[in-house]
Amino acid sequence: QTKTGIALLYDEVSENAYDIRLKLTKEVLTIQKQDVICVSGSDHSANHRTVTLRRQPVGGLGLSIKGGAEHKVPVVISKIFKDQAAEQTGMLFIGDAIIQVNGINVESATHEEVVHLLRNAGDEVTITVQYLREAPSFLKLPLGSPGPSSDHSSGTSSPLFDSGLHLNGNSNNTAPSSPSSPIANEPKYEKRWLDTLSVPLSMARISRYKTGTDKLRSNAFEVLALDGVSTGILQFYTAQESADWLRAMSTNISDLTLQNMKMANKCCSPSDQVIHMGWVNERLEGTDSSQLYKFKFLALKGSSFYIFSTPPVSTLDWVRAEKIYNLCEVLFKIHKLWLADDCWLQANLYLGIHQDFDLEDQRPYCFSVMVGHGKSHYFNVELGSELAVWEKSFQRAIFLEVQRTGSKTYMCSWQGDTLCFTVDFALGFTCFDSKTKNVLWRFKFSQLKGSSDDGKTRVKLLFQNVDTKQIETKELEFQDLTAVLHCIHSFIAAKVASVDPVFIDSQSIARKYMYSN
Repeated sequence: QTKTGIALLYDEVSENAYDIRLKLTKEVLTIQKQDVICVSGSDHSANHRTVTLRRQPVGGLGLSIKGGAEHKVPVVISKIFKDQAAEQTGMLFIGDAIIQVNGINVESATHEEVVHLLRNAGDEVTITVQYLREAPSFLKLPLGSPGPSSDHSSGTSSPLFDSGLHLNGNSNNTAPSSPSSPIANEPKYEKRWLDTLSVPLSMARISRYKTGTDKLRSNAFEVLALDGVSTGILQFYTAQESADWLRAMSTNISDLTLQNMKMANKCCSPSDQVIHMGWVNERLEGTDSSQLYKFKFLALKGSSFYIFSTPPVSTLDWVRAEKIYNLCEVLFKIHKLWLADDCWLQANLYLGIHQDFDLEDQRPYCFSVMVGHGKSHYFNVELGSELAVWEKSFQRAIFLEVQRTGSKTYMCSWQGDTLCFTVDFALGFTCFDSKTKNVLWRFKFSQLKGSSDDGKTRVKLLFQNVDTKQIETKELEFQDLTAVLHCIHSFIAAKVASVDPVFIDSQSIARKYMYSN
């Protein structure tokens, strides 16, 4: 199904916006601009058209003009009146820039100068025109073909007034002149929407923010293809239109990503499947304020969480990731959601780890992925629906990895002894001597009643003895305590999910938000 509609293309340099037409298919977004083309007859200079108008006693030249050098735009035809001189030629269109009047170049002339020339040019006026493809929206030119019936410009007048040249001007001729009409073998012209840019949507990304900043564009966004080609800034007339187009494009990009995942998974073993992948923005810490965010491509595949600067296209690309983390040792956390009543929802989706981010962040739909050694990555997505998918996908990828791995063992120490600490999906927690392999203690997951740590290397685990009901404290020291705590969290969450999947679903912050909205 193809979606089409009128939008504006905003030029940040000139700060002007131009009318464009968007055409969205499953795989491509096409930008179209209006142009005048020769549809029959031989036309050697399609860009320039020279037309002779005969001034009529009633209606004059039959057109109005807008613009001029004082507005940094050429003088353009803004209205063409039905059944009058300009329309009868079949060669003039709303949006045509006037280049010459009776051989005099007017490309850098003011509005008044062109009005004066046209009004005093006699009964026969020869004008040379070229269609202005990028007419600034402030000219408020109607998009339709000539004639008032198709004028769908807004009722408000432009900041630049129309000068009507349907007045008589200085006509010496009082007898009705023969109308300007196309000659039989003259070329025939039409105004059409022509494709000017096609952006493939596979692995494309969307941004509603001014590059690298927290500044949200109003009713506007940009689409960037995998090869970096940009649509430019697409502006919409209403917030609703902008949201509809954003959703439609995001859906098509997601569908194509799903196809790419299925293709990639055909070449991968069952234990190394891609669970989810897609573009996000990563917040950069400790950089200058002009570049707060950078596009990153994330993937959950097999036992690992990958961070790329560009998407992996071939199987070789997977080893070129910027960062690779084991899924058992990361912690996903929904960070902020922009709620309907304009307040932030802070969400703690983890056990025993309290880390508050002191980020003055204005972006909604944020999540962090906490990794080993107390480090973390902070991400943002464009839509709430994407956040819900990332939450669900991290959960699924971690649970699958826990079940595949079965157990993880870490070296640790206590009071000078080198020990091994194992987290096992079936058995729970086991601690044994690394040399003799003698088991020192063993507890089920359900016996873990709490934990505390010094934020560095040392943790206290509080277990309840099944027989005595007393709490037993076990202290251990690890080189990378964060990774171990994340691993414990992953195994317990996976255990809960295997026993009570409904409970896990009920804890989904992002999905609760999606449904309530």
